[in-house]
Amino acid sequence: MLHALDGSAVRRWGEVSVLALTANRAAIDRINVYPVADNDTGTNLLQTTRSALEAADRVRAAEPHVVLNALSEGALHGAAGNSGLLLSQLLRGMAQYAGTRCAGAQQRMTGRHFGGALERGCELAAGAVAEPAEGTMLTVLRAAARACREREELADAVHAATLAAVTALSATTAQRPELTSAGVVDAGGRGVVLILDALYAVVCDGRRLVPEVPEEAEAGSAPFPRHDSGYAYEVMYLLSAAPSSGARELRERLVGIGDCVSVADAGEDDREAAETTWVVHVHCDDVGAAIESGIEVGRVHGIRVTRFADQLDGGRREREELPQHGAESSVPARRAVLALAGGTELAELFHAEGAGVLTVDGTEPPGAREMLEAVLGTGCREVLLLPNDERLVEEADNAAAAAVRAGIDAVVIPTAAPVQGLAALAVHDPTRRTAEDTVALAEAAAATRRGELVVASEEALTWVGRCRGGDVLGMLDGEVVLIGSDRVKTARELVDRMLAAGGELVTALVPKHAPVALSESLAEHLRRTHPEVELACYSCGDSATELMLGVE
Repeated sequence: MLHALDGSAVRRWGEVSVLALTANRAAIDRINVYPVADNDTGTNLLQTTRSALEAADRVRAAEPHVVLNALSEGALHGAAGNSGLLLSQLLRGMAQYAGTRCAGAQQRMTGRHFGGALERGCELAAGAVAEPAEGTMLTVLRAAARACREREELADAVHAATLAAVTALSATTAQRPELTSAGVVDAGGRGVVLILDALYAVVCDGRRLVPEVPEEAEAGSAPFPRHDSGYAYEVMYLLSAAPSSGARELRERLVGIGDCVSVADAGEDDREAAETTWVVHVHCDDVGAAIESGIEVGRVHGIRVTRFADQLDGGRREREELPQHGAESSVPARRAVLALAGGTELAELFHAEGAGVLTVDGTEPPGAREMLEAVLGTGCREVLLLPNDERLVEEADNAAAAAVRAGIDAVVIPTAAPVQGLAALAVHDPTRRTAEDTVALAEAAAATRRGELVVASEEALTWVGRCRGGDVLGMLDGEVVLIGSDRVKTARELVDRMLAAGGELVTALVPKHAPVALSESLAEHLRRTHPEVELACYSCGDSATELMLGVE
């Protein structure tokens, strides 16, 4: 039996906690109904604890406060979900207390020190939450801290804290209507019990106070009423170069756009005098607003966005942190091409070519914020954005600029039409260096002449004369070059005009309302007049144009 904790014992606590959470992860996930029934609290706690242990394994110090500090740093940077954030703050508070009371000659944590450290950790965890609620992880932590206050013996203190946590956990079922309806205890509180019991096992030679497989697992495996979030996304990120006044302002803004708001710091006690790092968590609908709010007060990085609809099937959340812009990372750099596409069929075409797609509603084109959310949704730190419409290029530039401020390498390839986007996508090579790939896509887009047929809505004066409503206009690179009355004939004339300067491949995007003979007529015309040119025709579904053409 241990009478005090040294650095080795604290590290062992992390190891046993990982084992306990691994064994109970699925059971905790199943009873996760508050604040969102997204089946991931056990997964989040395990991911956070693993990150904490990895950081502690890199430290070979004997002092408990040094190892606790490493655990808290690792937990902070690997925090997953609200429960992971709160765990990181618990460890940070314990490290702070141990650093002032257990440093120097003693270098060991007694029972009294453990009680004080747990109380400090509980304070920081509660302070990170904008709207603390009873019947949660915080309730269990608070009960544990109270129970071990002023206990001299370490084993006695940990024993009292663990039993108090078990009692508080059982009471959570009646403290929240969501838990009462489901007949389960709080999932985060259950994780706290396991982590405290892991420490008891370290202190008391492997003895445990809590069953390895929780009784709630059986109840949690059956269907029960769900408490789904009123919001669509969970957003987490790290915020650097922000003073505490900026963090308070950020918390107020986030409360205005969502719930489950937490803004926790990892700095020194004198936070007004120096900037620090904060970990931010919110459930919201407007991902862009949540991230932009952070950008306005500091530097955002380590962004993670999860859509709750993807998690309610009981599957494990698969999330990957987006590494900081310019920082080294053990995760290989991944690059995505994100294409804007009007309509389902065009979206499917770009998707089949390997791009991520943001489908554009013709009645309300996306703004920069929606594009930013799509960039973040790729899960990549390098994104090449294809607007595919000259009217959307400016908004795409604004979205890319916001993504860069958030630590993502986002570059807009100036594609003014879908045919240019397809040409650019055809030369995309993710094995190339980003700069080289970007240049290759931009050159392919620029080398593609774009044409389209549209029907004039009213009489107007064009570069080639006056047109009347109902006339078929042949447009080349945005300018009217032909006026006709027959769609098929005008299409043939337009492709001839486009091939006058040369070309090897003609891409035709044909809407579903186009004449049946249009594609066949174009193919026959090119066989007779330009046999060296290849024609590729694709259906593009509903479209405001009569035909879109690209010549490469």
